[in-house]
Amino acid sequence: MRHKACDGSLFFWLEQFTRNVIFSTVLAYLLGGLPFGYWFVRLTAGRDIRTMGSGNIGATNVQRSMGTKAGLIVLFLDMLKGFLAVWLAALLTHSNPVALALAVVAVMLGHCYPVFLRFKGGKAVACFVGAFLYLAPVALLITAAVFLIIVALTKYVSLGSILGAFLFPFALWMVNRPPRSILYASIFAAVLVIYRHKANISRLCTGKENRFGRK
Repeated sequence: MRHKACDGSLFFWLEQFTRNVIFSTVLAYLLGGLPFGYWFVRLTAGRDIRTMGSGNIGATNVQRSMGTKAGLIVLFLDMLKGFLAVWLAALLTHSNPVALALAVVAVMLGHCYPVFLRFKGGKAVACFVGAFLYLAPVALLITAAVFLIIVALTKYVSLGSILGAFLFPFALWMVNRPPRSILYASIFAAVLVIYRHKANISRLCTGKENRFGRK
């Protein structure tokens, strides 16, 4: 009887845990899909950010098109999406590494391919920052320093984002020695960020990329 009771309890725990992982992953995707850049510009200026500047809904294009204050607000909100997605996954699954990794992947995919904008979104850099601000703040700080140096020297936010994303998994591994699932999530996140910058890479190669601070 005891064995049966233990087996039943274990089965119930596994079922509940699986539900929580699935729920936290779906929730992370929906959080990532909240298009704050689009909504902010629509509400404050009555315009569609997708028809302005580079057409991206992220903070850099909002800053370039609407000013620094607007860009900072959108940056904060997009970072908050990433942070909340991973924090909620940790809360629901007792910080299970696989659940945390899935939350990172889901929130970034949600931002890049939001269901609310017919799967046409941003580049997920701010979500990337928010998610790993919760998971690995020291490694993120190292990468942020590289980002700031690159942008200060070149005035190319896209170049700083690309190089920062590329270096982050190495910084994460050296500083945190994380579980494999988290490390793999960081590699996926870096590849996704670089892939979403493919148009920027083309413009960088031809010298047509917009510099920070220029409209």
